Amino acid sequence: MKSWLQTLFLAIAITTSGVVASEVQITQDEQKREQCSGMYSKKAWGGSVDPFILTKFIKSEEGNNPSVSLVVYEWRDQELIGVWLSPEAPEKTYFCDDSTVKLNLCNETQTGEFLLNPNATSGNQIIVEKVQLNDPKPITYEIKKTGYYCVATKGISDVDYKAAVEFRNAYGELPAAQIAKLPFYGALTIVYAVIGVFWAFLYVQNRHDILPVQNYITAIIVFLIVEQLMTWGFYDYSNTYGNNALAKVMMIIVAILNAGRNSFSFFLLLIVCMGYGVVKPNLGKTMTYVRFLAIGHFVFGVIYAVASLTITPDNAGPLVLLVILPLAGTLTAFYVWTLNSLNLTMKDLLERKQSVKAMMYKKLWWCILASILVIFGFFFLNSFTFAGRSDPDFVPDHWKTRWFILDGWLNLVYFVDITYVAYLWRPTVNNRRFAMSDELAQDDEGFDIASFGGSLDEEDARSPNPNASHGDGPLSPVPPKPVNENHNARPSLDGETIFAVGEDGDKWSDDEDSPRNSTERTRLNHKNN
Repeated sequence: MKSWLQTLFLAIAITTSGVVASEVQITQDEQKREQCSGMYSKKAWGGSVDPFILTKFIKSEEGNNPSVSLVVYEWRDQELIGVWLSPEAPEKTYFCDDSTVKLNLCNETQTGEFLLNPNATSGNQIIVEKVQLNDPKPITYEIKKTGYYCVATKGISDVDYKAAVEFRNAYGELPAAQIAKLPFYGALTIVYAVIGVFWAFLYVQNRHDILPVQNYITAIIVFLIVEQLMTWGFYDYSNTYGNNALAKVMMIIVAILNAGRNSFSFFLLLIVCMGYGVVKPNLGKTMTYVRFLAIGHFVFGVIYAVASLTITPDNAGPLVLLVILPLAGTLTAFYVWTLNSLNLTMKDLLERKQSVKAMMYKKLWWCILASILVIFGFFFLNSFTFAGRSDPDFVPDHWKTRWFILDGWLNLVYFVDITYVAYLWRPTVNNRRFAMSDELAQDDEGFDIASFGGSLDEEDARSPNPNASHGDGPLSPVPPKPVNENHNARPSLDGETIFAVGEDGDKWSDDEDSPRNSTERTRLNHKNN
């Protein structure tokens, strides 16, 4: 009952200190005696309040007046905490005791407190306190500069204690290590919205020539705008109101949307690599299998997201594999199926000499390859970085950029990939006209259709047939038709764009230069009339 009351008081101490910010708990346990967090100065990010660190201890009812020693410091000043009693001492002495009193390093009233190096000056912002648990006072530490700050405690006479530590930044309630996500996701939302505007313009402009695969691309662009906006809204709300119940609900929604984005993206990439809408008008039963795989990946992704929010690494057991393995299985199936489909599509196009369409898929192949190389390269570089994670200075040196390493750069790679795919398959005036048409197979040297008749005349001129007509032979009763040198012959197909998806030339279909209103079409209509 007493322990329950202490926990309740701790929760009240956290929530009554204003809006819930980045707060942690300190106890007498060895792993929880010290808590650290990055902090930004007011000048760095702005804000309405001065940043501070607030520590509140739970009042103890024990009659022997227990006390706790506390020190608050910036990480770079950790060498100033503790003293060396002698050059031969194996380690520092961190607390005032009888031996340090005799050496005049502290006085008897400071017994039990943290010791500071004599070289510590007023320029080193370090607070040392002895807290009486029978009547604990809140301890406030003002943040003057950006840095990595720690609150360390040590019970005197092995007393049990609990305290709530609030790291309050000037800009709001988000931890300093995550505040950079707020403008990052805001910028991504704006960029995706701009891409959506351009895509909508092309979609409406060529609405009569839209391919089925372009409808899927339209859907995922809209989905990405909503997902990024929701993610930004979650961080903005958390920064304003803290980690309350609604913020937790929004976090779950963001996790579900993220799982949906991953499933939808893999689904779209797979059907594109299968040639849907460009090489094949439909995928038949294969489309049903692809949809089932995408739905399964989404379900397993949601289960994984919920499990990651509810299960801590300390409580994770062998059953966690039931969550990870199905997701890994669907992910592997997408990878293998996508790469195999892309290779088969390219092979089929090359065998049928569809060079323009094959070039589109070859660009997609290079895009996927470049993404894989970037991911593995970044992972390789991060391996060296995280190899030094056991170094005490690792977190203090990387707390500002850790969010980008774990989350930010993957979003940028995804953004580049989806933008490139949307560019290659963007709506154009010739989508439906050329999507299902086959490019004429040509030899390497090519030929000109207009010169085909002339070549036959040359063969007749060289023919040894005596019955063939010569200049001095009998004239044909039908006079020959005059040959117009400036005839409107169809130029060579060599080098001409056959498939217009992904090429320039996006314009309104009722433009004067469009195929519908061309001079040739007008002349043909007069001829038919």
